[in-house]
Amino acid sequence: MIPPSAEVFVVTPVYEDIEAASVLFEELSKEVGRGLFVIAVDDGSVRNPLLSAHLKDKGIDGVLIRLKRNVGHQRAIAVGLGFIDEHIEENHKVIVMDSDGEDLPSQIPTLLAKLDDLGIDIVVAHRKSRVETLRFKIFYAIYKIFFGLMTGRKISFGNFMALKPKAVRRLVAMQELPTHIAGTVLASKLRTDSCLLDRGARYAGYSKMNFVGLVLHGFKGLMIFAEDVLVRVGIACAVIASLTIILSIIATILKMVGFATPGWFSVSLGILILMFLQTGAITLMSLLLTGVVKGGAIAHSSSYKEFILNCTFVNHETDSYI
Repeated sequence: MIPPSAEVFVVTPVYEDIEAASVLFEELSKEVGRGLFVIAVDDGSVRNPLLSAHLKDKGIDGVLIRLKRNVGHQRAIAVGLGFIDEHIEENHKVIVMDSDGEDLPSQIPTLLAKLDDLGIDIVVAHRKSRVETLRFKIFYAIYKIFFGLMTGRKISFGNFMALKPKAVRRLVAMQELPTHIAGTVLASKLRTDSCLLDRGARYAGYSKMNFVGLVLHGFKGLMIFAEDVLVRVGIACAVIASLTIILSIIATILKMVGFATPGWFSVSLGILILMFLQTGAITLMSLLLTGVVKGGAIAHSSSYKEFILNCTFVNHETDSYI
């Protein structure tokens, strides 16, 4: 089904965004050309489902994977990588990118050139400029600081990346992959390099992810490192609890020597006790959340087939349906 000439696999999720995806396919055909094979994952579109004709009309060889329901762009990418894992060979290279135009096909050769280094498994795109609102830029800056404090790691890249077959196999074997792609790359311990690339503007339409969805996506990145977050939250809670005990002792001493005004001691001691109880509750909740996440809240990516409705292989001459 996959032509022997295929060298570069491009995985891209599409959800109710045919106009932008059509432009992407045309740009991919121009920029990559021979050896291109596109894995387009239709993420359960209802109003404007992606059709094999949208690839074929642009001269694209590839496969259209239609999902049974909308699962989100991270799991859709995981499905595409799971499909590739069963067909990839050592001479192949894989590109993961969004279909809206913010990841530019003209930058793919730059990523692939860095991937030729034998000491690199993944090349990610770091953004040196963004076409975003001020609110997004402020939120993203705060998020990166918060992510670093909670996990001890830096995150400054998204879905746009190039991977070797070794990296694909490792990521597909990780249960965190459908939750957050970039976080899984960080957790994989694969040899990663980066390219400073500009972020493009959307080809057409508008983003389907609102601010709430963006915040949720950010916090899913923290779920990848739930155990690290728990330890750091536990340490912070222990420090605060220790301080409340010390301050309670100081307040009691001040009361005994007569330096406390009427009502001051009972109010301050009550506040300190509440702080102590809250830190304990936060630690317990974090422990329970970690147990849920590690115990099965994240489905293993090898089960990607259960989300697929059908696959249509596309080439320049004919379509085949499986």
